[in-house]
Amino acid sequence: MAALCGIFCRSATMSTLSESKPQFGYRSSFNSGARSGELPLRSTLRAFAVILCCLGSPVQAAGIQLLESDPALSGAIWYPCAAEPTHVALGSLSAGADFDLKCAKDCPVTGAKFPLIIFSHGRGGWFGANHDTAEVLADAGFVVAAINHPGDTFSDSSRRDTLSVWGSRPADIVRLLDFVLNDWKDKAVIDPAKVGFFGFSLGGATGFVLMGTKPDFARVASVCKETIGACAQLHNGETPPDPLRDARIRTAVIVDPAPGVLTRENLAVVKVPFQLWRSQFGGPGVGDGSGTARVAEGLPGKPEIHVVPAGHFAFLAPCSAELAAAVSRICTDIPAGFDRAAFHREFNGAVVQFFREQLGGGER
Repeated sequence: MAALCGIFCRSATMSTLSESKPQFGYRSSFNSGARSGELPLRSTLRAFAVILCCLGSPVQAAGIQLLESDPALSGAIWYPCAAEPTHVALGSLSAGADFDLKCAKDCPVTGAKFPLIIFSHGRGGWFGANHDTAEVLADAGFVVAAINHPGDTFSDSSRRDTLSVWGSRPADIVRLLDFVLNDWKDKAVIDPAKVGFFGFSLGGATGFVLMGTKPDFARVASVCKETIGACAQLHNGETPPDPLRDARIRTAVIVDPAPGVLTRENLAVVKVPFQLWRSQFGGPGVGDGSGTARVAEGLPGKPEIHVVPAGHFAFLAPCSAELAAAVSRICTDIPAGFDRAAFHREFNGAVVQFFREQLGGGER
């Protein structure tokens, strides 16, 4: 059991923050070498530890409630509670391998006026792809909700390569927000004025849409050579769905967003403060990393930008041994030897710190 101020709910591959040695920094430029603008995350980690220590009782864990009665709302809600974690069996919500979720299932929520963070997974992913980040946020005093995007999950590709996904994904997030704020049995513990968003890969692009970006499908059509899926639809003159914005989202963490439909012009409308993470080497869905570099260089204002010397999948939760054996593709990092678990200690700390600064905290 972890000993740092009650951080008990985490992947088995993660150590306590007190054991971490910061290795990664963020910078506003995109060269691989160190520059004067590069800032190490030591101060972030110290602040993160202080935040957790100030939350109250040392016996804190992330509670979890599974959502499995409605196919359109299949996922989980993580939240603060006072109980020890155990392995959570996902049953019908399993993604086919053991991702080693350890939380306090169905424990009572402890506290009130918590900020809410809504998660959006990547293309073909699932609601628990970034479960370690959800767990740490819940430990730190946030409610976190995530669902599978119908038609674009590991088991359902019916919308995955179609234009419709650009309408359905934002609608999924709006539906989830409506449910948690209006119908969840513990909705009273949430401060509805404090809503944040976390999106990875296509989930990151989904977040930009929800914050006001209108995807540039003409740009995609001009470079798209495929004769199937969304490319064929664009070349056939089909009309993309109108973007769906949700003004309830006050801040966001955008992680390695799919860059194809994002431009300097359509990102200029984003007025919500956000933190951006991108991988230096890219991977499936984001190319070689040059696309996300282009997006980062064209962002409005001066957002907090982190560049990580790794590939796209480094942002997914550290893999259990079973998962690494079952789906090695998402568990193999670039470059070889990249320490995903160590990186996630810093990544999660920086995400918590950012949301704390933007949304404040709840009451325990």
